[in-house]
Amino acid sequence: MSSRSQEQNQSPGGLDPYLSRTLFLLLLLAASTPSPKACLVYNLGNGSSINCHPTAEPPHHLPADTVYLAVEFFNLTQLPANILQGASNLQELHLSNNRLENLSAKFLLPVPQLKVLDLTHNALSQLPAGLFQASAALHTLVLKENCLEVLRASWLNGLKALAYLDLSGNRLQMLPPGLLANLTALQILDLGDNQLEVLPSDLLRGPLRLERLHLESNRLRVLGGDLLAPQPGLRYLFLQNNSLATVAASAFQGLKELDMLDLSDNLLTSVPTGLWASLGQPARAMKEGFDISSNPWVCDKNLDDLYRWLVANNDTMFSRKDTLCAGPEDMKGRVLLEVARSQ
Repeated sequence: MSSRSQEQNQSPGGLDPYLSRTLFLLLLLAASTPSPKACLVYNLGNGSSINCHPTAEPPHHLPADTVYLAVEFFNLTQLPANILQGASNLQELHLSNNRLENLSAKFLLPVPQLKVLDLTHNALSQLPAGLFQASAALHTLVLKENCLEVLRASWLNGLKALAYLDLSGNRLQMLPPGLLANLTALQILDLGDNQLEVLPSDLLRGPLRLERLHLESNRLRVLGGDLLAPQPGLRYLFLQNNSLATVAASAFQGLKELDMLDLSDNLLTSVPTGLWASLGQPARAMKEGFDISSNPWVCDKNLDDLYRWLVANNDTMFSRKDTLCAGPEDMKGRVLLEVARSQ
């Protein structure tokens, strides 16, 4: 190749054009790659989404168009002061897996359009009165796996639109009367994995149409006749892994839309006649099924009503082989459904 052609293939600065282009692309890539200490920011069309996880640094200020903020897995004991100031369009706030112990009563005042607040796995032992005074739009509140031992109804004031409340995995031993009185829009309530032994009879008064109730993994011993009465539209009821030995004959009365019932892993030996009258066939099949396994059933004539109901509804029965007779002695270990079919 002539010296002239070599000169033509070089850039004005003396670099090979291919090398020059490669260097340019590398510089462009470096400029566009976020710093390891920066949060990830996305444009959602209706605003900005900001996701902060270690090793990023939690933001101290937010863009005015922020609609989604996640600051998770930092083990923060407190949040940067005024972190929400100026973000009045924020709709979702995720603060899970930190060590937050306290929140200011004014914390949510700057974000009146907030719809989702997730505080899973923190160290909250109480909530300040007035926290939700500007949270009329809040739809979902997740407080699971915190350190709550008591609740006060006043803590939930202002939650006019709340449809989903998750209080599972705390240390609750009792609930105050009127807890849900103002939560008329509530559809899902999760109180599972606590230490509840009794429930206030008015617990479910307030919501106009509760659909799902989680009470599993507590220490409940009695299910009274009036607890569920305010919620005839209830569709899912989870009572497994408690210490239930007594269920009132009218406990399920009026639950004509129930699609799922879990009573497994309790201490039931028998149930009163008429308990199942509102549930399942012949009135209406339970679409999602039922589970009464791992109870110490005493298979005698006191279960005649249950036998008839099981035969009519066996198609939707879970854990059939684990639903066994614990007595009398000559029946011990027999499958309850087989006994029911033999009657």
